[in-house]
Amino acid sequence: MNFLRRRLSDSSFVANLPNGYMTDLQRPDSSTSSPASPAMERRHPQPLAASFSSPGSGLFGSFSSAMKQTSQAPSGLMEPPGPSTPVIQRPRILLVIDDAHTDWAKYFLGKKVNGEIEIRVEQAEFSELNLAAYVTGGCMVDMQVMRNGTKVVRSFKPDFILVRQHAYSMALGEDYRSLVIGLQYGGLPAVNSLYSVYNFCSKPWVFSQLIKIFHSLGPEKFPLVEQTFFPNHKPMLTAPHFPVVVKLGHAHAGMGKIKVENQHDYQDITSMVAMAKTYATTEAFIDSKYDIRIQKIGSNYKAYMRTSISGNWKANTGSAMLEQVAMTERYRLWVDSCSEMFGGLDVCAVKAVHSKDGRDYIIEVMDSSMPLIGEHVEEDKQLMADLVVSKMSQLLLPGGTVPSPLRPWAPQMKPAKSPGPTHLGPPPGQPQPRPPTQGGPRQAQSPQPSRSGSPCQQRLSPQGQQPLSPPSPQLSRASSGSSPNQACKPGSPLTSQPRPPTQGRSRSQQGEESKPAPPHPHLNKSQSLTNSLSTSDTSQRGTPSEDEAKAETIRNLRKSFASLFSD
Repeated sequence: MNFLRRRLSDSSFVANLPNGYMTDLQRPDSSTSSPASPAMERRHPQPLAASFSSPGSGLFGSFSSAMKQTSQAPSGLMEPPGPSTPVIQRPRILLVIDDAHTDWAKYFLGKKVNGEIEIRVEQAEFSELNLAAYVTGGCMVDMQVMRNGTKVVRSFKPDFILVRQHAYSMALGEDYRSLVIGLQYGGLPAVNSLYSVYNFCSKPWVFSQLIKIFHSLGPEKFPLVEQTFFPNHKPMLTAPHFPVVVKLGHAHAGMGKIKVENQHDYQDITSMVAMAKTYATTEAFIDSKYDIRIQKIGSNYKAYMRTSISGNWKANTGSAMLEQVAMTERYRLWVDSCSEMFGGLDVCAVKAVHSKDGRDYIIEVMDSSMPLIGEHVEEDKQLMADLVVSKMSQLLLPGGTVPSPLRPWAPQMKPAKSPGPTHLGPPPGQPQPRPPTQGGPRQAQSPQPSRSGSPCQQRLSPQGQQPLSPPSPQLSRASSGSSPNQACKPGSPLTSQPRPPTQGRSRSQQGEESKPAPPHPHLNKSQSLTNSLSTSDTSQRGTPSEDEAKAETIRNLRKSFASLFSD
């Protein structure tokens, strides 16, 4: 009895057991030899057989189930976890700066950023807003509006701005440029950009951009009206020809424009410029036949012709007839050239006059605060809403930060691989080598099959698609009682690997193990279980932490086997 205990507790004896010995232990038949005495076997045949076979089969069954779970975990064969609770993104807040005549909330009804994030619309005029901007905290906006006779006060942090109102008008005494500065200070994206909105607060400044386009394209492609700028009243002595149109300061909708017929009236207007303490421009009066307006909203173009009926020299004053005309390449060139100023204008319009002698003159360009005209006003508002949603989807990524309009998102570039002879990776189109584990260096797989005719070098992976590299010399030396020559003997199985010592393995040697093929049916149970743990697909290889956990499981199983036979 003591002899059997010593033999079964010896690790070398367990390693040299004959094939199928461990499999036979799981069969609860009467042919299994028992270490009990014959007398005890005659007295208690059934209990002894049951007591020996039942714990053994249950123990090996639990070992088999644990080994299957361990081998399936890194290969991705485990059942996928249940559906996780989706993370609900907070709604993105869109601030529309416009008067109350247009309810912009209905144009954004049902629209979502990236198809999944809701949009909450807050609408107010410049006069109803106040804000505080921070370097790292963004911009906090305070809004006080009247809704159906009720004063509504709210504070929020907008994610996007749609500007549909002029930020500065000298005629109405409205100057909201400080709010534009605050929104820009908070780094908020907008349509149009806040940078362009601030630049459009001075019409001579915008006209200077038209002069650049005029010199770039030439008078034939870009016919700009002749204009003269005066910073104050002192240089305004006379005009080269009359009649002329004098424009005072920065105003809209035909305000601040005066038609001067002669020199005496011109001197009177000069005194008015002195009282206004502002700049002024003069341009030649053009006896127009009709006005032309070419607008661009995103990638949508429209052209309108407006003819005055009341006989006023200002076509936008009094009664006028409006009709849509065909979009020509000449008109498209005008609006496309103007849309490139100030970093790009998503919404803009070009105004021109067509004289009675058949010539065109460009007089002005407008930004996103332009009034919408014609029969397609509802369509134009819907186009603006679609444009805003598209811009929000590009700039407001879920969980990301909002870039400044002057510092747009940089395209994500893949890290460039350092060229040169030091590049050891496989060429493009070949599978990437498996990264080394923490246990030690791993021999890289060869992308091309070896030219040697040795069967151990030509063996395939479990999927049979890519030939594996030959076993490393370090692994062969680490195996007990084996050599590199013995591993490739023609008579021996290709997947046969001798069992390493129980306590003699180091973690670095475990990381150097090459990937074996599926276990041979004639191997013993312990070798098959050991080989199955290291069998996994190259593409499904686990992380170094999983490899260490797997090695720890192998060591625990060996200890369990040793304690089983020692008892």
